[in-house]
Amino acid sequence: MNIIDIGVITLLGLLSYKSGALDFKGAIGAMFLGYLILSLGSWVTFFALLTFLIMGTLATRFKAREKLELGNLDTHRSLGNVLGNGLAPLLFLIIEVIIKNDYGWAAVFSSIATANADTLASEIGKPLGKNPRLITNFRKAKPGEEGAVTLVGELAALLGALVIGLIGTFSISDYKLKMLLSVTIAGFIGANIDSLIGATLERRGLVDNNGTNFIATLIGGVLGAVMFLLM
Repeated sequence: MNIIDIGVITLLGLLSYKSGALDFKGAIGAMFLGYLILSLGSWVTFFALLTFLIMGTLATRFKAREKLELGNLDTHRSLGNVLGNGLAPLLFLIIEVIIKNDYGWAAVFSSIATANADTLASEIGKPLGKNPRLITNFRKAKPGEEGAVTLVGELAALLGALVIGLIGTFSISDYKLKMLLSVTIAGFIGANIDSLIGATLERRGLVDNNGTNFIATLIGGVLGAVMFLLM
């Protein structure tokens, strides 16, 4: 990592704070995460996480008035949110640096795809989704209720996973189609696992939302690696 990398990450961190995408601690945490990722030599991973931040911020602000009326508007991402969504990709990247195998890249991008898919499903599904259902038993749920899913939300999740899957094809792997499919599918499944954890562990107070995100992105990454190996 050189002085230009440091300058770019610092500038992006300041912009994320000034724009309200992250609170102060969240911006500092995101900058350190970026420094670590680029120290490991992965601009593609950094770009995937930056894409997640931008898409997540835009999705959060989408129909903000309706979300405010529902009591589900949270425009400022905290340090806990940064770690909940960014720690698993960092761990998988460290593993990839050690093992130097393509399935490691699949794990990295699948964990990010899970985070992006989950965020888009939640933030777009809240105002646009009709007839939300609890993922565990399909009973009617309130918009924004933990574990609630909608058709619109599921389509948004698929789009979020696909975007990161496309970015993943720019990794050093020669198996572009395998990377795209494994990351997209794993990210979509990971987002639904996030909903499942939210409907069970989080509703019981065993984990908070940040813990749910970390577990889901970790599982999503493992699923991506396994799918890549099986294809």
